Amino acid sequence: MKALASKVGRRGTVVLPAKLRRRLAIEEGSFVVAEEREDGILIRPAAVLPVEVYTPERRAEFLLNNAVDPDDYQRARDEVERMGLDPDRIKRQEPFPKPRKSTKRRR
Repeated sequence: MKALASKVGRRGTVVLPAKLRRRLAIEEGSFVVAEEREDGILIRPAAVLPVEVYTPERRAEFLLNNAVDPDDYQRARDEVERMGLDPDRIKRQEPFPKPRKSTKRRR
């Protein structure tokens, strides 16, 4: 593609030509990356992904819900306690249900 000129505005804003924005799917609010290169500046579209910041309670929930056996669950409970949290107050699924008592009568 041939070079297209743009004028630098106040606060360093650069207007990208509409034809180029359409071709690269850059619209208002899109993020771009500006990289310094030996021969100038490279401006390219950027992918921005949301990041969840986990609270200690959410991390405790992960630990308790991802236990694979009773021993692992106990280790998770211990780790949650080391975090200063009460494992019984953390939202979770009971990983290993207690065995049901038999309903058959013994003779």
